[in-house]
Amino acid sequence: MKAFLLAAGIGSRLRPLTETTPKCLIPIAGKPLMYYWFQLFEQHGITDVLINLNYLPDQVRSFVDRQDFELNVELFYEEQLLGSAGTLRACRNFVNNEESFLICYADNLTNMNLTDLITQHKNTHPLLTIGLFKTDKPTECGIVELDEHKNVISFIEKPQKPVSNLAGAGIYVASQDVLNYIDGDNPVDIGYHLLPKLVGNMKGYLIRDYFLDIGSPQNYEKATMDWNL
Repeated sequence: MKAFLLAAGIGSRLRPLTETTPKCLIPIAGKPLMYYWFQLFEQHGITDVLINLNYLPDQVRSFVDRQDFELNVELFYEEQLLGSAGTLRACRNFVNNEESFLICYADNLTNMNLTDLITQHKNTHPLLTIGLFKTDKPTECGIVELDEHKNVISFIEKPQKPVSNLAGAGIYVASQDVLNYIDGDNPVDIGYHLLPKLVGNMKGYLIRDYFLDIGSPQNYEKATMDWNL
C-alpha cells in the first residue's frame, strides 16, 4: 500500500522551535518526528510514501536521503501551498493503480495499528475511513458523529456547538474514488472542503493506541515526556 505523508506545514504555533526546523522534523526522544512515521509505515507494510514539502524543504530532503528504511519515498515540492486536499489532487498519479491508500498528517505522533485501520476499510468498503480520537477540546477539531454501525453521519470542522468529542486524527484510508470529490481552486483543505462531501460514505475508526497532535507547545512537551518513558 502507498501513503501520502502531508508535511508542508510551517508550524507557526511551535515557534521559536520551528524557526530553524520544519515541524515534521522536530525531535522526539532524540529522533525527528518523521522517523517515527517511517518506522510505523515499515511495520505495517507500507511500501511507497509521497511527502509534500514547502517550508525548509532541504532539511526534509536531507533527512530522507540519510534513512535506511525499506520505503520508496517520493518528494513533492509546493512553491505555493495547495492545501491538504490540493496536494492529493496534484499527486493523484502517485496512487493511480491503488484501490486504496493512506493519508497521514506528519505533525501527529502515534504508534497506532495501521494494519487494523486498513483491514476495517477493506472489509467495509466506504469511500474513506477516518481515524478518530477522543478530545477535550472539540471546538478546535474536526468533529464526527457516528451511528451504531460506525457510519459517519456528520462532520464539522471546528464546530461552535460540537455534537460529540470524536475528532478526526488526520489519518485516513481513502478509496480511489475519493479523489473525484476534490474540486475548487487551491488551496483546498481535507477537513473544510472534502470530508463534508463524504458524509454518508465514511466509516469511523477509533484509535486505541497512543495518538497526539504535537502542533502546540503543550502537546509537544507532553509528547517528549511520553515518548521518553
